[in-house]
Amino acid sequence: MRRRALAAILLSCLLLPGASTGRSRKRRPAGPSDFSYYLLVLSYAPDFCDQARRNKDPRECGAGRRIGFVVHGLWPQGEDSRGPEFCAPASPASQAIVQAALRYIPGESLIQHEWAAHGTCSGLSAGDYFAALGRARDSVSLPPELNQPTQQVRLSPAQIEEKMAGANRGFPENAFRTSCYRNGELQEVRICLNKDLSPRACGRSAGACVAPVVTLLPVR
Repeated sequence: MRRRALAAILLSCLLLPGASTGRSRKRRPAGPSDFSYYLLVLSYAPDFCDQARRNKDPRECGAGRRIGFVVHGLWPQGEDSRGPEFCAPASPASQAIVQAALRYIPGESLIQHEWAAHGTCSGLSAGDYFAALGRARDSVSLPPELNQPTQQVRLSPAQIEEKMAGANRGFPENAFRTSCYRNGELQEVRICLNKDLSPRACGRSAGACVAPVVTLLPVR
């Protein structure tokens, strides 16, 4: 009788809500708005198009387009680590949203990717996310030396960041970070923004280019 009673007690404990059965729980992905700040990421098209890769969109890389910086994305970011990605199932952004976003991002596939990977972690709807992306980009000025150069430019990462700070006097000097490819060409300029899109200093997670000199190819 005692054995039967003990077995019944053990069985009832295992059936209690939240009781452990010896299986580890899967870690849930970070939810929307679970981030510290935004990175506005501006990709430099001539250097991107010069990299050995396939599927280059002619709207960005076609000869005669004369495209310099384009928006790669608006990324939710952790203070000391990369931000969350793919936070929720994402229906494709509507064609109306895509057409508006093409002013900043030159390809539809990248627009849809940015919404799925980063927009779903912003806590915003697709329309509001891309509206925020547009406002963020419009708040940043490009220095003349970097905006559509007609000949090759070579600068250190610090010089690029200084020129960006000089063109955006309302931003902290350390609101800008440079990213580069392994061959030393400029990959991106990253701008750090609070959740309300006001400028702020970058956290460690914004990354950095360690090359001593960075090359910007001329627009074509």
